[in-house]
Amino acid sequence: MNIFNIITILTILSAGFAFINTKFLKLPFTIGLMIIAIVFTIAVYILGSFNPFILEEANLLINSIDFETVLLDVMLSFLLFAGALHTKLDALKRQKGPIALFATIGVVISTFLIGTLMYYLFLAFSYPIDYIYCLLFGALISPTDPIAVLGILKEANAPKKLETKIVGESLFNDGVGVVVFIVIFKIAQQGLDSMSFGDVGLLFVEEVIGGIALGLIAGWLAFRLMKAIDNFETEVMITLALVMGISALAHYLHVSGPLAVVVAGIFIGNKSPEIAWSPNTQNYVDKFWELIDVLLNALLFVLIGLELLIVSLDSTYVIFGVFGIVISLLSRFVALSGPVSLFQKKLDFIPKTNLIMTWGGIRGGISIALALSLEPQMGRELFLTITYLIVIFSIIVQGLSIGPLVKKVISKSGVNNA
Repeated sequence: MNIFNIITILTILSAGFAFINTKFLKLPFTIGLMIIAIVFTIAVYILGSFNPFILEEANLLINSIDFETVLLDVMLSFLLFAGALHTKLDALKRQKGPIALFATIGVVISTFLIGTLMYYLFLAFSYPIDYIYCLLFGALISPTDPIAVLGILKEANAPKKLETKIVGESLFNDGVGVVVFIVIFKIAQQGLDSMSFGDVGLLFVEEVIGGIALGLIAGWLAFRLMKAIDNFETEVMITLALVMGISALAHYLHVSGPLAVVVAGIFIGNKSPEIAWSPNTQNYVDKFWELIDVLLNALLFVLIGLELLIVSLDSTYVIFGVFGIVISLLSRFVALSGPVSLFQKKLDFIPKTNLIMTWGGIRGGISIALALSLEPQMGRELFLTITYLIVIFSIIVQGLSIGPLVKKVISKSGVNNA
């Protein structure tokens, strides 16, 4: 199936599902599309039992899509930039301490907690998996997905200082999580003996510091270009070229593309409105990236729903998946406890911040894409099923209940939305 037909089918499905959700279900956008896509996939299964041709065509469509490449190499940069573009630097500066710890130490602690608990869970069921592969799973499931979090928090009407922590953490822990995954993946491929602690540290620093530096340099260059002109068409094109150029260059330089895009997006979004853009240009840039965000979100969550076609629903895998949901939530709660305790009084956190951030840490397409990148000997099918179940639970159950949880905490504590 050629690329145009694939995009056409996915766009038609996304538009149709969005209409059904908007007209009838009225659920939060990402959650509604996910649920409809899953119901659609189940319907395809049922119809396929009567007419195998339907199931064959559906499988052909899904197998024609390289989900890992589509998300990590194409969609992710656009979605991260769209989110970062509207993230205010002043709010991030006030919360820089906890956000930095959440997105770095928190991800590493969560990775090792999840990996270790899953390792012993498998042993308890006499289903041994190498520890390094369990750590790989810990790395891919630890980052929260800013794409899912941003949309759901808007619906939840969360206080701004809480929203800043969750969104800020999600934007940065995504890039850090991918770096941690890459480091552990290389160790798993080459063996621990082939890489020293210094090699691991150097690789991590290159990816993170290199990504931040690339984002700052590219963002500054784009800013200077836009400052020199006043033409909204050209300036919109410059922002588009910035994202695509960073993605390509980051891949070539072996630095973190997600971190580079986030840094560039925050730089552009905070510097340009006051200095480089006219009000007309800002309006067009905002509307353009809002449209990109909505369209790619729709395609992504429809894709996640359709991925059910290739996930193995072996009963043993499903049991591990249920345990994985509990382990991932517990590990996230523990990983966040240190930074929350350290900054709670200093930054006047709202009550039960750790609980809300744990439940509001939505997992999404990034985790599925990383699970799909695992090699067969790494327990790919097992970890893909566990990941899929965690993502579905996270988006639907946590996503639908985070709003009521936030409102309950706010009403009990008398916190305003500032």
